[in-house]
Amino acid sequence: MDNFKLSEQEVQFLISRFRTPFLVVSLEKVEENYRFLRQHLPRAQICYAMKSNSTTAILRRLASLGSNFDVASGGEMRQLHELGIVASRMIYANPVKDFDGLGTAQHLHVRRFTFDDVSEVPKMAQYVPGADVLVRISVHNSGALVDLNSKFGTEPEEALNLLKTAAQAGLNPAGICFHVGSQSMTSQAYEEALGVCRELFDAAEDSGIHLTNLDIGGGFPISPANGVAPDITQMLETINGQLDRLFPDTSVWCEPGRFICGTAVNLVASVIGIKNRGGKPWYILNEGIYGAFSGILFDHWTYPLTCFASGETIPSIVAGPSCDGIDVLYRDIPLPRLEVGDPLLITDIGAYSTASATQFNGFPISRTVVWETEKG
Repeated sequence: MDNFKLSEQEVQFLISRFRTPFLVVSLEKVEENYRFLRQHLPRAQICYAMKSNSTTAILRRLASLGSNFDVASGGEMRQLHELGIVASRMIYANPVKDFDGLGTAQHLHVRRFTFDDVSEVPKMAQYVPGADVLVRISVHNSGALVDLNSKFGTEPEEALNLLKTAAQAGLNPAGICFHVGSQSMTSQAYEEALGVCRELFDAAEDSGIHLTNLDIGGGFPISPANGVAPDITQMLETINGQLDRLFPDTSVWCEPGRFICGTAVNLVASVIGIKNRGGKPWYILNEGIYGAFSGILFDHWTYPLTCFASGETIPSIVAGPSCDGIDVLYRDIPLPRLEVGDPLLITDIGAYSTASATQFNGFPISRTVVWETEKG
């Protein structure tokens, strides 16, 4: 699949309408990614992880396609509710729930939850008695870009006791969930986790608990800026085959974020300053690490950068506008000589970018425009 990328002519067209910096989302690309996942992983119902990008236009398009949603807080639930998305399409998948989130879930009648510790049971039993709950287990995957299992997930041998405790508290022990970590490049970790889950389903059945739901999380990869592209088709079809083999009668969910939105957004920024430090040119942009580039820190991600100037390239430094020395975006990137005002295009910046952006130093969060609307 080709990633969404504006041409120079399209960039100039948008600059004539909007002051940089701004982000551009292609809803057609969002839909293409959603349909690709549905095609190659048909066993799993999609619950979009809105933490990756909660832009309203993206949520509306996914809702129109039939997507459900993975929410982590009361704020995310309320945002979906305000868009007319009903609670039955939400799963409260944060293993540790605060009282605002539980109160919102109670008010909106959210009925699906995950947890990984006994301390969550009385909270859920108080606010959402009888709700469906899934125990999140820890899985080991050294190949993930972002490890989520050091913080979340109980050891598999503790899962059955947690299910029993939930049942005793009046909750419905519905299943097992896991997350192999973000940007997992092969199916191996999923296959190993599915084997563990099958053993837990069998052990629960032997204990008189009939599990009906399996949540395989997210982590499906996109092509990195400077690495080997994953064979995503084979990866998804392998996972789907294992689901058919091991869980033929189980309701399966997945929680993709990056895979849906990561390749669907571009950033257009401009050079606002030029320095020469240590014999190298430094180009200062009007967007930085505290804004849309926040994923460099929080998501360990490198975003592909395109400039439209020509000429001999030399190793250059690209930095953001804030008064913080950490606000450096690219080091020793080969660039031609740039001038103040020159635009730069950054692609694959849809996931964990604006979602974690701040207004540090008073710089506003960059606006997002919809490409299909603007191009007419």
